[in-house]
Amino acid sequence: MGTMDNIIEVSPLADERVAPMAPPLPGTATSSYNQKGYLMNGSQQRGYCCVSTSTKELWDRLFDEGYRADVSVETDNGGTIYAHANILGMASPVIKSMLKKSKRRGRQRSISIPGVPHDAVRAFIRFLYSSCYEKEDMEEFVLPLLVLSHAYVVPELKQVCVQQLEQGLLTIENVIDIFQLALLCDAPRLSFICHRMILRNIKAVSATEGWQAMKQSHPILERVLLQSKTDEDNRQKERIRKINEGKIYLQLYEAMEALVHICRDGCRTIGPHDKDFKANQSPCNYEACKGLELLVRHFAACKLRVPGGCIHCKRMWQLLELHSRLCDNSDICRVPLCRTFREKIRRQSKKDEIKWRILVKKILRTKTIAGAPFFSSAIASST
Repeated sequence: MGTMDNIIEVSPLADERVAPMAPPLPGTATSSYNQKGYLMNGSQQRGYCCVSTSTKELWDRLFDEGYRADVSVETDNGGTIYAHANILGMASPVIKSMLKKSKRRGRQRSISIPGVPHDAVRAFIRFLYSSCYEKEDMEEFVLPLLVLSHAYVVPELKQVCVQQLEQGLLTIENVIDIFQLALLCDAPRLSFICHRMILRNIKAVSATEGWQAMKQSHPILERVLLQSKTDEDNRQKERIRKINEGKIYLQLYEAMEALVHICRDGCRTIGPHDKDFKANQSPCNYEACKGLELLVRHFAACKLRVPGGCIHCKRMWQLLELHSRLCDNSDICRVPLCRTFREKIRRQSKKDEIKWRILVKKILRTKTIAGAPFFSSAIASST
C-alpha cells in the first residue's frame, strides 16, 4: 500500500474553481407579482402567494362568462346568476351545505338567495370568486352585502363592509339602521362605532326617519339608547367634577409650598423677621405666593383673627392646620403654629380626623400623579 499522499490526490485546479452562486431567496426574487406568505388561522405557513392583476381578471372572466358553470343562483324578480359549485362551496360553508341538499337537473344545481336585490347578489357572488368589488356596488349595496356576508359566513366580505362603512358610508341619516343591522349581524366593531356616533349626535339622530321607525318597531332599543346617553352625560359630569377637584387639590398643594417658601426664605417684602430683603430680588417662582402674601398680611393685621370671626382669617387657619398635617418635621419647621396644630390633632375627634386624613391623601395623590415629589419630601430636601 502506498502512502496517504498517494491514496488521496489533490487536483492542482481545485483551488481555482469558483463555487456557483446560490439562487435568490423566494422573498427577494424580482417579480411583478405581489408576494406574501400564506396566512392560515393567523400563523405563517410555508409558500408564497403570487397573484397578479391578470389572475384576478381571469377569475372575474370565469364568473362573468360562466364557463362550464354548474350552479344557477336564483334571485328575486326571476333573476339568475350562473356560477361554479366548487368555488361557491369553498368560499362559503353555508352555500356548500345548500349545494349538497339541492336537487340536480342534469349537470346543473339550483339554489336561491332571496331578500336582496339581484345586483347585490351578483356583487356578492363575484366577491367569492376574486375577493374584488366595484366601488359603486359597495356604495349602493353595502348593507345587503353585510347581511349576505353574515348569513353565508364570509368573514372577509364582512370585514370589508365594516371598513367601508367606517371610512365614510356611515352618516347621521343611516346610522340607526346600520346600528340595528350590526346587532343582528354580529358585527361588534360596527355596532360600537354606530353607538358612539349616536351618542355624540343624539339630537340630530333622533330627528331622522330611522329613529322614528325604530321607535315604532323596537321601543326597547330606543330606551336603551336614551339610557346610554344619560349614563354618558353622567360620566362626563363626573369626569369634569374630578378634574375640577384635582385642580383644587393642586392649588392647595402649591399654596402649602408657597407658605413654606414665605416663612422660610421670604418673598418680595414679606418673610421671617431675620430675613434681609434686597431691592433687586429675582422674581418669585411660586405662582401661589401673590395671593398667599396678601392673605398673610391680612392675617397679621386683622383684629378679629379668631376662627369664624373673619372669613379670610378662617381660611388662613385652615391652611396652617393643613400645613401641619403635611409637614414632615414640625420641630424645625418655620411656619407659625405648626407644632401647636400638631398637638391639637391628638385631641381632635375621630370624625374630624378622618376628614383631614382624606383631604391630605387626595392632595398628595394629585401631586404625585402630576409627577412631583410628596410635600414632606420637598420640605425635607429644602431645609
